[in-house]
Amino acid sequence: MLSYAVIFFIIAIIAAVLGFSGIAGAATNIAWILFVVFLILAVVSMIRGRKV
Repeated sequence: MLSYAVIFFIIAIIAAVLGFSGIAGAATNIAWILFVVFLILAVVSMIRGRKV
């Protein structure tokens, strides 16, 4: 899940450099959502005693 967030973040950076602001904004939002979901799942997993 974290790797998908990083991929979407890289896509957002490339799109922003090339001037595609709509695509960059969408990719940034997707990356942010995936990162938050990863953090929530990581915390829940740590609390339950399992490895991430």
